[in-house]
Amino acid sequence: MAHEDDAQEAAPDTPGMHTDGDGGARRRPLRVRHVEETVEVAVPVRTAYNQWTQFKTFPRFSTVVHAVEQVRPAVTVWTIGYGPLRHRFAVETVEQDPDAYLAWRGLEQKPSHQGEVEFRPTGSGGTAITVRMLLEPRGAARILTRSSRATRLTARLVRGELMNFKRFIEGLGQEGGAWRGTIRNGRVQHEHPEPPRSRVAQWPVG
Repeated sequence: MAHEDDAQEAAPDTPGMHTDGDGGARRRPLRVRHVEETVEVAVPVRTAYNQWTQFKTFPRFSTVVHAVEQVRPAVTVWTIGYGPLRHRFAVETVEQDPDAYLAWRGLEQKPSHQGEVEFRPTGSGGTAITVRMLLEPRGAARILTRSSRATRLTARLVRGELMNFKRFIEGLGQEGGAWRGTIRNGRVQHEHPEPPRSRVAQWPVG
């Protein structure tokens, strides 16, 4: 279901993690005008998350995504469109928690967007997937996207893509791959960081 928050609230710079008053980290949901859609899929959270992170497979089920290229560990380039029309743009993954959460932002100046997807286990052993998207148009496009009709159309598109993913992953029954890394502020976090290099010259011995 499409959802619009109070337009007077301040929009976050990017979705993801922030520090609360106690110094701990917690997720900050998108605010202001955003589209929110949820679908339940009949596979475990780990399976749904693993398949979702295989971005290059999106053209296999999506009606609008035609290609996805990985250009850097946290940056992908997407080609979307209807019919002969194509639009190519870069996206940065700014936060990623395995089996739980992923947030991204478009790297274009106009129009730009940001979004997040959450994965939650259901009582039946499946997964509830929630996608939120916030469009940030510039100039005349800003007036157009303020209309409820534009919001409904975006919500319909997001809902349709979620249903396509549901049919895809339930048809497979298992993921076709996985990326289990964590990303913070656009940087991949390594489980075993490299030890600091010694400042003592490593002279050959023997």
